[in-house]
Amino acid sequence: MKNGCIAIKDTEMYYVSFGKGKKNIVVLPGLSDGLATVKGKALLLVSPYRRFLKKYTVYMFSRKNQMPEGYSIRDMADDQAAAMQILGIDKASVLGVSQGGMIAQYLAIDHPGMVEKLILAVTAPYANSIVKDAVESWIKMAIRKDHVSLMVDTAERMYSKAYLKKNRKLFPLIAKFTKPKSYERFLKNAYAIMDFEVRDKLSGISCPTLIIAGDLDNTVGNDASHELNELISNSKLFLYKGLGHGVYEEAPDFYDRVYTFCEQDS
Repeated sequence: MKNGCIAIKDTEMYYVSFGKGKKNIVVLPGLSDGLATVKGKALLLVSPYRRFLKKYTVYMFSRKNQMPEGYSIRDMADDQAAAMQILGIDKASVLGVSQGGMIAQYLAIDHPGMVEKLILAVTAPYANSIVKDAVESWIKMAIRKDHVSLMVDTAERMYSKAYLKKNRKLFPLIAKFTKPKSYERFLKNAYAIMDFEVRDKLSGISCPTLIIAGDLDNTVGNDASHELNELISNSKLFLYKGLGHGVYEEAPDFYDRVYTFCEQDS
């Protein structure tokens, strides 16, 4: 396992990696990366990927540390491609979750030779009304530094009813230990989502693509995964019944499904 940092333009980008396989898989996390990066967390993050470690080297990247004003999802994808090149990752399967899935879409569009297979989890091809409602709410909470409300609202929009019933009381307690020193990074990531629109470019994605979603997603909406499936020609869609935006945490076979797709012949 490795906790790494690379120079990217005039700043740095943190990443973690685990495994020593010849194949590569790159993981791009969601908006939560705006609150806390992967710095030093290799040991905490490795568990879901243990099945990958013999055949794959798994890389999980944060966004770069210093982001300019107006930093877009497309800019994030270009910087991600640069980071991969620095580390000698010529080609990889790419798993993008939520906002990470938006970045992954642009990575596959603008840098197609680097993406062998694409897995888009609980993401959308544009900032639809449901996305905007959620992100606008979180922006307001971040501006007033109301971290408890931010964490609770995120969880309420993310998890299934059964999960919420079991864990709802814990969210305010967890929030007290996760408040960042500044919300600047979170806000720049959030504003980038608000301007995201890639529907007219998805026909440019030709690599095999797996779209994974829950059928009760209150963060990106239930239509988003179907739109991706329709607009990406070489794609297939898998829906988890009764789950929402948190399928990558709640569905016990989520990472097995990703592994199986990565191992399938194109």
